[in-house]
Parts: sequence; structure tokens; C-alpha cells
Amino acid sequence: MPMTDKLAQHPSGSSNMEDKSKILQTLFPKAVLKALTRESLQAIPAGMQIDGMVVIHAFPFRVGRESRVTVINGRIHRIERPNVGDVKPTNEMYLLDAGDLLQVSREHFQIEQTADGYVVTDRGSKCGVTVAGKRIGAGTGVKSAPVVDGDLIAIGTSETNYLFSFIAGFDKSHW
Repeated sequence: MPMTDKLAQHPSGSSNMEDKSKILQTLFPKAVLKALTRESLQAIPAGMQIDGMVVIHAFPFRVGRESRVTVINGRIHRIERPNVGDVKPTNEMYLLDAGDLLQVSREHFQIEQTADGYVVTDRGSKCGVTVAGKRIGAGTGVKSAPVVDGDLIAIGTSETNYLFSFIAGFDKSHW
């Protein structure tokens, strides 16, 4: 079929705008976590980071420790999670905690989007989370805290090196 015939059959008008909106909603990030330390960067799974950033495409976005590891020459190495059948993962991002004292729990925290913005919720972690200087989880009596663009998220104790900056994504009003 000649190109002019193909173009003539292509829908135009408002449906193109609806298509564009759907494409942008799919491709643009809802939010981003930017690794701020070498340890944070090394903990992110291969293929999940772009220039030290992790794109969040959907909420809730759950983070936990990768428990599938092996030791080679005295160093901890991640064994990538195989996709097996219909088993759903408990996290969207599995971090490799290579420290002697573990900072990241298997089901550590999640980020959600609400009508009022974004919220970080501790999922029962042993070491807690610090969001913009406020401790949550790990016996604090506080389970969640709001997070805004530019806030620091520290995963684990006050000694942790797992530090990320939260970058709020685009909302529909920006399209």
C-alpha cells in the first residue's frame, strides 16, 4: 500500500491527542529515585538505573533487599531474580545490601501517590527509613511520612550509606 493511502487511513484529530496523552502517561516517570552515594548506586539492579536514577512508572513502588546473593572471592554478588510463572514479586526494586550490618529489610518501604502528594511508608523494616530528616518505622511509632520533590530518603539506620533523592514526576497538568 502506498504511503499516501496509509496516511489517509490514519486517524486524526482528538484521537491523536488521546493517544499522545496515553503514550506520555506510559513513558514519563511518575517519580524518580536518584542514588546519592556509591553504595546506593551499586545496590540498584542492573538494567533498572539510568545515570544513577531509578524511574518509577507506577505506585505503590515497593523497595526491599535482594536476598538472592552469593559470595565470590569474599564479595557479595547479586543473583538476578528469575521470572517464574505467575509469581508476583513483593517489591518493584530489590536492592543489594552489601554491608556487614544489613540496612535494608526484605520488604523495607513503599512510596505511594495520594491526592495530597507522595507518602513513604515503612513496611515493618528492622532499621527504619529517614524521610527529609524524619525517622519512620523501626520502633518510632510513626509508620509513614510525606515526601516532596528534592527530599532525601535514607534507607536504614543513621549510619546507612543507602541515600536517595526523591524527584517528583510529571502530572497530567504538565502535558
